[in-house]
Amino acid sequence: MLQREHCGLLIIDIQGRLAQTVEESAALLDNCRRLILSVQCLGLPIVWVEQNPQGLGATVPELADLLTGLQPISKYSFDACGEPAVLQAVQDSGRQQWLLCGIEAHICVFQTARSLLARGYQVELLSDCMASRRLANKQLALTRLQGLGATLSSLEMSLYELLGDCRSEAFRPVLALLR
Repeated sequence: MLQREHCGLLIIDIQGRLAQTVEESAALLDNCRRLILSVQCLGLPIVWVEQNPQGLGATVPELADLLTGLQPISKYSFDACGEPAVLQAVQDSGRQQWLLCGIEAHICVFQTARSLLARGYQVELLSDCMASRRLANKQLALTRLQGLGATLSSLEMSLYELLGDCRSEAFRPVLALLR
């Protein structure tokens, strides 16, 4: 069960033209927008990474503009944990549960999730907040990661789990984002 005090969000490589070419790009970007805003309402830490930003471009503006006060961590390894600054940010957060969103599901998201699992972290894959250029590759990544111990979830399912109670101070703002 996700718990607010143990959970963080890892945003992986939602960058440049690639973000426009993945399957269901518009839905992905809208779901990630709602996820970021909701996580901010809940007060969860966010770790934001970009793969080779000089080559792939920056995070798409509709998401980057929401992340004021944060700086993306550049990485060159497909596994974000291969970048010491990313691993340090995850460790410094003190969180053991990580929501993952990003692209491509079968490359950077897969390798990062696998690495987090190997380090003993709980990984929650938000299936409607990740994508690949081909749906079959996304499905393969989700299947393999579930076999390794990751939990498959969705934007709405994970947020209601984190809220836990309609009396939560974050309930109404998050509800408005989900509608």
